[in-house]
Amino acid sequence: MFELPFENEELDLIWSEGAIYNIGFEKGLKEWRRFLKPGGFIAVSEVSWFTKKRPEEIEDFWQDAYPQIDTIPKKIKLLQETGYIPVASFILPEECWIENFYEPQTEARRKFLEKYRGNKTVEDFIENEKNEARLYDKYKEYYGYVFYIGKKCDI
Repeated sequence: MFELPFENEELDLIWSEGAIYNIGFEKGLKEWRRFLKPGGFIAVSEVSWFTKKRPEEIEDFWQDAYPQIDTIPKKIKLLQETGYIPVASFILPEECWIENFYEPQTEARRKFLEKYRGNKTVEDFIENEKNEARLYDKYKEYYGYVFYIGKKCDI
């Protein structure tokens, strides 16, 4: 994510689903822009707040897990400020999180715990993963993944 093997203005499109958070939304938009040809597109998904206000429990969780989480309008503003024309944004359906993220983790967690039985670090990690899934089920109306598409423009 930090040292991509591309030349400047080599790509027509950068597509990143659920991964820009590794480098950070703003930093990723800024650093990856140079790889796009003039008029190229960036398409990224990013966890985002759907509401301005939310329960303290979920606010605290995300501020600890990913302080860069923000509302959709603020993410679109960042898109503009980093040199893109916003083309589209849309909320991914909750099935994307449940069926493609949380449900497959159930079996993987079981196997991981079995392999590392008695390892406190692994047990704590798995509990955190379970807690994240529980919080999503409880508070999914307040946040989720949003797909953002922008077209590179001259700043």
